[in-house]
Amino acid sequence: MSAEQPLIADLFEVDKRLTLKPVVDFNTYLHNAFGEGPCRCHRCVEGAGDESSYSHRHTFELEGRTLHRRFANTAGSDVLLVLKKAWLSYTKNDLITVGTLDMATLLSFTDAALHERLLALLPASGLARESEGQWQLQVQAD
Repeated sequence: MSAEQPLIADLFEVDKRLTLKPVVDFNTYLHNAFGEGPCRCHRCVEGAGDESSYSHRHTFELEGRTLHRRFANTAGSDVLLVLKKAWLSYTKNDLITVGTLDMATLLSFTDAALHERLLALLPASGLARESEGQWQLQVQAD
């Protein structure tokens, strides 16, 4: 009976790394990266919402509703900053900022409810792009 107790305890134990401040801050950042409703920037208002000529999307259908990206704090460099802090805190290694992004690790410390937002924000911010099933981090200009 005592040999089973550690096994049962492990099933219900939460990864303590998920409660580290940079990881919590990253998830909060993802939650707040989008605002309610369609984008109301000058380009979207003038173009009647036609984003076909935009290099990065403004308006998204996420979680069954229309959301827009908050540009003031979601540039690629902003996303990278919070991601690097969370990555270091969670993995104890620096994030390699150019090349293939380990999505399995990234998704492991991102709240499951925020995965859709993460997958929308990475390309919309210009931080990463998906190519042949792999996510590639892009060089960020200062």
